[in-house]
Amino acid sequence: MQKINRNVVLALLSLTSLVFLLFQLCYYKFYLSQKVREGARWPAPSCVSLRGAMVFLSSVKQHVVRKFLGLISSHNIPVYLIDPLILGLIDKDIEQIRSSPDGPSPECKYFCAPRDFTTFALLDKTWKHEVGFFRTAEKMGFQWLKIINKDPRLDGMDDLSGMEIPLHYIFKLASHAIHLVVFYERSGNFLWHGPLRLKQHMDRKFVPFRKLHFGRYPGAYEKPELLLVSIDDLKVQIPKNPSSFLEEMSHSRFLECRYREARAFFQLYPDDASLDAVEFRKKAKSLLHLAALTLNNLGVKFWLSSGTCLGWYRQCNVIPHSKDVDLGIFIRDYKADIIPAFQNVGLPLKHKFGKVEDSLELSFQGEDDVKLDIFFFYEEDDHVWNGGTQAKSGKKFKYLFPKFTLCWTEFVELKVHVPCETLQYVEANYGPEWKVPVTTWDWKSSPFNVQDNGVWPIDEWDNVIQIY
Repeated sequence: MQKINRNVVLALLSLTSLVFLLFQLCYYKFYLSQKVREGARWPAPSCVSLRGAMVFLSSVKQHVVRKFLGLISSHNIPVYLIDPLILGLIDKDIEQIRSSPDGPSPECKYFCAPRDFTTFALLDKTWKHEVGFFRTAEKMGFQWLKIINKDPRLDGMDDLSGMEIPLHYIFKLASHAIHLVVFYERSGNFLWHGPLRLKQHMDRKFVPFRKLHFGRYPGAYEKPELLLVSIDDLKVQIPKNPSSFLEEMSHSRFLECRYREARAFFQLYPDDASLDAVEFRKKAKSLLHLAALTLNNLGVKFWLSSGTCLGWYRQCNVIPHSKDVDLGIFIRDYKADIIPAFQNVGLPLKHKFGKVEDSLELSFQGEDDVKLDIFFFYEEDDHVWNGGTQAKSGKKFKYLFPKFTLCWTEFVELKVHVPCETLQYVEANYGPEWKVPVTTWDWKSSPFNVQDNGVWPIDEWDNVIQIY
């Protein structure tokens, strides 16, 4: 028997695989043509090229989006597009789209982009949870899934029940799905969406949930200004500035205050409800709001640090005996306008220690004896640190932290950043016993992460030790 040529065998196998693939595409097209109803006009199934099959599947996506927009329009439900892939494509053509009321081109360029789903947003207060809406969706051929969870806005020290609210909806038709993310207003005047957590009885194969862009974590966003545009012959609302929304999305992760742990803390250590404590918390809240407004106007990113961060993480409130508000800022975000900006809003500079290159620290005087301390953080290869200076001796101190990222939270009715890796951050500063309140604190020796860092040269004291 002659030896069979390996190349011939490989060629035959490749040809067989190609024929089988074309057969599958033909069958898939026939299957979809049966599934997509309600006025869809598809050509009769026939064996087509790979390019023709892809064009067909792209048309399915546009058709499903068109039907969904028709569904929500018939029930007067305002939604807006937040799909990051499509917004990224739109952003490249945003000027042309804005200037052309009929869109840049009749060609299906945006909604036909390769993906398994399209994402829209819905403000909860703009619609009623009508049974008729879902009945209409089913009549149009949609299968749908609702994901609910507890409303964190109702959680608190006195009530941890939190009634369940809808967080996400999935509408599926043929081979495409619509992911509808429900946004809620929070007391910090921002929008919040919850995580996408499936109940045990839910079909985990309904859509590829792991690919959904929204839902792995809760998210926090500013209220967007919307723009009505026409793209791919469809009228749809989008964020007026898509690039800003996409940037916001990349840093939107939200951490909820730990009310259960906070209530357990207060059962062990009853809260200080004295008049002095109440007054201090009121002043600290006002100072934090003013500081946030000032830094946000400057475009300077900051986070809750030191005792203020500990108060949020441990007890969901300001620690009444702390007597100050502590914020952190990466030194790369430092701006020379920070000091005059605070002075212009009525917060005089109390002291300035260090310099931009090393151990910078600012302190501003708030109402009465409440002060605002801003610590600037310096990045090294495997850690970050902020500095401290003893005015009378010129001694320098360094406080080391593991590297961290920033998440949003809501604290004293304010949307504000905290370290995402909060436990590691707090433990670095306060050690493993951070849960136990300490009323006596020495900033030079009490912190768990403090190190000596030398002494400022006497000839630099006038510049690095300024007290007002």
